[in-house]
Amino acid sequence: MAANLQPVPAPLRRGTAALCSASALPYAQAMAHAPDDSALMLRYGDGDVQAFERLYRRHNDAIYRYLLRLCGHRDSADDIFQDVWGKIIKARTTYRPTAKFTTFLYRVAHNCFIDYVRRNKRHSTNTVLEPELHSDPGESLEDATERSLARERLEVALATLPDEQRDAFLLREEGGLSVDQIAAVTGCNRETAKSRLRYAVNKLRIAIDEPAETS
Repeated sequence: MAANLQPVPAPLRRGTAALCSASALPYAQAMAHAPDDSALMLRYGDGDVQAFERLYRRHNDAIYRYLLRLCGHRDSADDIFQDVWGKIIKARTTYRPTAKFTTFLYRVAHNCFIDYVRRNKRHSTNTVLEPELHSDPGESLEDATERSLARERLEVALATLPDEQRDAFLLREEGGLSVDQIAAVTGCNRETAKSRLRYAVNKLRIAIDEPAETS
């Protein structure tokens, strides 16, 4: 789903070739020594391009979904997505692990979205995204249809939420952020973040359980 990171810096292209040609570690050994995000970012700051590649693979899909569902427009999400990773690349030499890397990453994404909205006054979240149609092989047609309709109602309701509540919900849903991290990303206190998340979840639950009547 996510757009490719372009343009790709020359060192990153060279790193990709080296990664593909390197001997693979045994699975158990690789898992036992998998570095955390902050360690990878620090290694990238020291010139390890493969560390960035691992970070990108870990987070690119979730970041793209967050942006796409936040703004509701694929073209806009593509532009912001490029901006986010461009800023991460630029921050490689100044990054310090004062918080979890995901807090830093989603803070960058949040700010890029805000900047994009300010530059584009006509931004709107009225566009409804296509519902996911993937189904479980053992799922009945009726269940698959109901799940698809529930997903569609969710996206419609999501677009009607106030920006702050939608942002809080997506940071939790797509980014897996805690309430404290959401507060840090959005620049509010913990109680405000918790309240925004609670209101968003309650409104979305009602929208899914009680679809609007059609005339």
